Amino acid sequence: MNLAHLLHRSARWLPEAPALALGEGATAGYGELSRRVASLAGGLRGRLGLEPGDRVALAMKNCPEYWEVLFACWHAGLAAVPMNAKLHPREFEYILGNCGAKACFATPDLAGEIAGVETIATGSAEYRRLEAVAIPVAETAPGDLAWLFYTSGTTGVPKGAMLTQRNLLFAVQAYFADIDKLGPQDAILHAAPLSHGSGLYGLPHFAAGAVNVIPESGGFDAGEMFRLLERWPGASFFAAPTMVVRMLASPAARAPRHLKTITYGGAAMYVADALRAIDLFGGERLYQLFGQGESPMTITGLPQSCHVRREKLESCGLARTGVEVRVVDGEDCDLPPGETGEILTRSDCVMAGYWENPGATGQALRGGWLHTGDLGSLDAAGFLTLRDRSKDMIISGGSNIYPREIEEVLLRHPAVAECAVVGRAHPEWGEEVVAFVVRRQAAVGAGELDALCLENIARFKRPREYRFVESLPKNNYGKVLKTELRKLL
Repeated sequence: MNLAHLLHRSARWLPEAPALALGEGATAGYGELSRRVASLAGGLRGRLGLEPGDRVALAMKNCPEYWEVLFACWHAGLAAVPMNAKLHPREFEYILGNCGAKACFATPDLAGEIAGVETIATGSAEYRRLEAVAIPVAETAPGDLAWLFYTSGTTGVPKGAMLTQRNLLFAVQAYFADIDKLGPQDAILHAAPLSHGSGLYGLPHFAAGAVNVIPESGGFDAGEMFRLLERWPGASFFAAPTMVVRMLASPAARAPRHLKTITYGGAAMYVADALRAIDLFGGERLYQLFGQGESPMTITGLPQSCHVRREKLESCGLARTGVEVRVVDGEDCDLPPGETGEILTRSDCVMAGYWENPGATGQALRGGWLHTGDLGSLDAAGFLTLRDRSKDMIISGGSNIYPREIEEVLLRHPAVAECAVVGRAHPEWGEEVVAFVVRRQAAVGAGELDALCLENIARFKRPREYRFVESLPKNNYGKVLKTELRKLL
């Protein structure tokens, strides 16, 4: 079992079919991409001297080379560590050190932000010199590490979810079982980061011989998306709900001629927005998912048929094929339909654990079930509705933001006595970050705190507003009552 075979199988029977495209033009056929991947894999093992199981990081914005590097890692028996291109250099440094990466590939704009590990910029002479004699696909076991996905916990310390060859292959098969049947006539548009859900959903498209399209902007632009949906037949894409809302509001909004499927998730979609999306795109083209990095993109799903009938839109659907879902109380006992508790899941998609963090692994996987930390309820038919998050995670623009991480940075300032970070509803991004700050010295202002955040964390995580208060509301045990802070907003 090796995920590289998803690409090479398609290359054998569709060597001339387009595998990659940048904007409206194809850049590589399946046969050509397969040969480049095998050659780059030879360079990773030979010229860089990497051994099976070594970790290779990717600090790359969306680009065609992303897929070359990712498949070359698997072809060579290495574990890929895709990193969010929007992270701060110090966050890159932490991940690289924690996973013990032996090398890092970066797009030219990010190569200068990587330190402490050999870094190869895509498109450089060094990148081209890595091409070597092609090597056979490495033999890998189902439990071998394939993708180390870094997510944060309530402590704000990033944890590496170990996703195995089995985990990712299961996710691919679940896509075919639940979301869509694909073929060489189809395409996927990668407007969301390849380091996250969009990258995962590229895999079934490679397996089916479809074309993976990178927007020329390298990211999400509503007008560009509508243009690409006119160019590429059978086009699908993964989107955070905020991306769908921005497409609905775009002056370019129109019913796309070639749209096949929009899979949306990563945060809740308001029913009113879902209805607007159904009106524009058609319910038969919409699929909602619920998942998390520890069970990538694969816990529950609301199928196209429910969107067509406009029913159960407040839920996030049924357990995916081959997936078990429970809602339990504090003792991990099942709750009856309609009662709210923690959501647990079990399947071959659930991670093997957290990288070199047995304590967090034992807590998350106790009893053989992944404890998601999300609260929800199941109805009698098995539809899951998210109620709240037991963690204080903020979801803004489809990205997870953990308040503790921001609070730790703010508390480094000598003038800050206390602080608490919460999310506030935002019509476009879903939520935005607000920091409540108790000052030791009145002289410190929002600008100074903003600069401190920009020095230490990614720009998208910084607070959009600082509220200076005399004290924070607390319970009898001294715990800050974030529910009270949210009421103030």
